Amino acid sequence: MTSSATLRILDIVPGTSVDGPGLRTSIYFAGCSHCCAGCHNPQSWDMNGGEEMAIDEIIAIVEENGFNVTFSGGDPIYQLNALIPLAYELHKRGYNIWCYTGFSFEELLDIDGIDTFQFNPFLLTSKNVDLISGAASVSEFLMPTVVSIAITIIGLWF
Repeated sequence: MTSSATLRILDIVPGTSVDGPGLRTSIYFAGCSHCCAGCHNPQSWDMNGGEEMAIDEIIAIVEENGFNVTFSGGDPIYQLNALIPLAYELHKRGYNIWCYTGFSFEELLDIDGIDTFQFNPFLLTSKNVDLISGAASVSEFLMPTVVSIAITIIGLWF
């Protein structure tokens, strides 16, 4: 057993190819107060939506399928206290983790356990589905965590 913590989950979709490189298991977390105009998933905004799932239940589904993992939603960062133990356990088992969030780069600096963040609120006016990074708008940035920390340390940012 890894933890008794639970998370509010809307859905878990194994084998998706739209939420990161290769086939992945996407975990859609309930809750988001960014309420971005043009959000593709406004039904995820309810903080009490979905169902409560234990970390062990989620890990069992991920392991059953064997794909790397994407955290999406809603915004997974709203459930940070239980998200971090889930991320650590998945890392321990060898999974790569991406996380889509509307929080800014600066707000994410102290979060460990995520390999790549796609961050910043979605801006409908900047929508561009052809971006190489997979970002839906130029306001979103895709950044491996290690690289983003190095950029912060040396004071460079786009």
